[in-house]
Amino acid sequence: VQLQASGGGLVQAGGSLRISCTDSRRTFSNNGVGWFRQATGKEREFVAAISWNGGNTVYADSVKGRFTMSRDRTKNLVYLQMNSLKPEDTAVHYCARARGSGAATMRTTYDLWGQGTLVTVSS
Repeated sequence: VQLQASGGGLVQAGGSLRISCTDSRRTFSNNGVGWFRQATGKEREFVAAISWNGGNTVYADSVKGRFTMSRDRTKNLVYLQMNSLKPEDTAVHYCARARGSGAATMRTTYDLWGQGTLVTVSS
C-alpha cells in the first residue's frame, strides 16, 4: 500500500481527532494532497486539500473553520486536524495524491488513493 491513512476512531460530538496520511514510497512530496470522505450510502466527497509546499489549503464549506490540514514534507506526512466534530462527519476518510502541485478539489484531479480510515462521531 503506497498511501496509508490512520488515526481514525470513535469520538463524541464536539470532540477532536487528528488523522494522518503517509506515503511509503515518497511520491507525493512535490504534489498536492487531498482528503476525501465517504459515508455509508453516499458519494465520496471532497474535504480538504493542500498544495505541495503547504502554502495553500482549501476546505469544503461543511468543514471550514473546524478542520485544518497540514503537511510535514520532511516526515512525508499529511495531517487533518478535526475539531468540533459532528455526527455528520462520520465517514471513511481517504487521502489522495494530486497529479499537480496545487490544492485541488476535484476527484478527477487525483491519481493515487490510499486505504481509508474510519471516523465515527457519536451524538
